[in-house]
Amino acid sequence: MEWSDEGFVLSARKHGETSTIVTLLTRDHGRHLGLVRGGSGRRARGLYQPGNRLKATWRGRLAEHLGSFGCEMIEAVAAPLMGDPLRLAALSSLCAVAEAALPEREPHQPVFDALAVVLDVLGSADANVWQSVYVKWEIGLLQELGFGLDFSQCAATGSLDNLAFVSPRTGRAVSVEGAGPYRDKLLDLPAFMLSGNASAPSTDDILAGLRTTGYFLERHVFSGRREAKTPDARNRFADRLAGRTVTGV
Repeated sequence: MEWSDEGFVLSARKHGETSTIVTLLTRDHGRHLGLVRGGSGRRARGLYQPGNRLKATWRGRLAEHLGSFGCEMIEAVAAPLMGDPLRLAALSSLCAVAEAALPEREPHQPVFDALAVVLDVLGSADANVWQSVYVKWEIGLLQELGFGLDFSQCAATGSLDNLAFVSPRTGRAVSVEGAGPYRDKLLDLPAFMLSGNASAPSTDDILAGLRTTGYFLERHVFSGRREAKTPDARNRFADRLAGRTVTGV
């Protein structure tokens, strides 16, 4: 069997002396693994950096086999970010979240297309732009996996105004007035997460958004996948954004 597709590198793990097992998020074949012979060599190592966009050909005797990849570079996403630790941490987080959340070999083209948008702004946009787009990508990921959040109106009063919280139980928005005595038990809903809001978020807003999406990812997605917790790369990104000392990216 054989197919060709575009894919973003999510991870590359050494296998044996010279080979690498590469995980790609492909447009039409979903999250897919394949063996790359010689993938750990010096020339090939740069090709399989997380985030790079590749043209991949997969071959295997049977569809259920691991199979092998042959890849060519379309866009080197990782290399231009090497001088910016925060953007590089965001890139690592994006790839780790996608790998942990998405079922294997199940197409999710909206996630692929949205990831392409995030990676584009990650390399070119101002901080408050790419950071807000990152959070919205996680909202879209939840939606695609069947755990969409509803910020259209207050779950308690039906109001469209002053939406400031999210119910951890239902994922629905709650207004300042509707929060009442439950305010301390609700998650934050920064204004930038609301549809049509063009305000520039602060770092605190971004961190609040990450806490909210992270709660639902851990509750609904990671606990049912191979990872039973939030990927370490995502925690490191949040720590670096908050200015806390971190090791690695």
